[in-house]
Amino acid sequence: MTDVRKGWQLYALFALPLLYIIVFKYVPMFGNVIAFKQFTVTKGMFGSPWVGFDHFERFFNSYEFWRLLRNTLSISVYTLIASFPFPILLALGLNYVKNERFKKTVQMVTYAPYFISLVVVVGLLFQFLDPRTGIVNSLLGWFGVDPINFMGQAGMFQSIYVWSHVWQNVGFACIIYLAALAGIDPSLHEAAVMDGASKIQRMRHIDLPGIMPIAVILLILNTGQIMETGFEKILLMQNALNLRASEVIDTYVYKIGLVSQALNFSYATAIGLFKAVIGFVLLIVVNQTAKKVGQESLW
Repeated sequence: MTDVRKGWQLYALFALPLLYIIVFKYVPMFGNVIAFKQFTVTKGMFGSPWVGFDHFERFFNSYEFWRLLRNTLSISVYTLIASFPFPILLALGLNYVKNERFKKTVQMVTYAPYFISLVVVVGLLFQFLDPRTGIVNSLLGWFGVDPINFMGQAGMFQSIYVWSHVWQNVGFACIIYLAALAGIDPSLHEAAVMDGASKIQRMRHIDLPGIMPIAVILLILNTGQIMETGFEKILLMQNALNLRASEVIDTYVYKIGLVSQALNFSYATAIGLFKAVIGFVLLIVVNQTAKKVGQESLW
């Protein structure tokens, strides 16, 4: 208690985020109990009959299961692989730019898309890729290529989603790597320059090892969210033509639980709980793997 009295200001600061996490993250977990019940609004959470794992079995045996799981994992893994190296490359490049005006201009241009609303970003995608008036099809037309309905082709949906995500987030994601690079001892670079090391060699032997702990931590966190595909953006980009490739677990849960005429809260909750458990297991596996290979870990 003496330590608490001495540092009560720090405990007061800690109490606010702790309260937020408890109220908005842990308390809602009690609602997951309806995944094991046949929930009805009239009977409530505790009055509804218990059905055990029936909703999970129904989902696993449904014809939608493998398609949803495949789409969710393919989009998530594609996004993780495509978006992971670019912030590092951008940060390394900016770290060696001597022209401050050029550096700040590049930072502004790459950071700005992050602050654009997803609704606006998807609207821009539809405008640029429109088969009749889109700038992309206009450019292709100069080379004699027939108009392509990009947003209506299921095979192109994932690439459009992933690379627009990279464009929107690469600048903001590189900030943490720039901060890590700024913390590297300058004497290491001075010694390397004295030994005649090139910039590429300095990146390889000084910068990359210096930011590797941060990169591993971010990779672990991103892997733990591999079942999170960005519900809002996918829903906005969906249409009847690309639904075969764009329907993921998040959008399916939304439609089953809130949009369908026969609302099924218990079934939707069971699917969401399944997704959360898979993400939690992946987080533990990747974290333990990082520890075994001698890299940084969350715990």
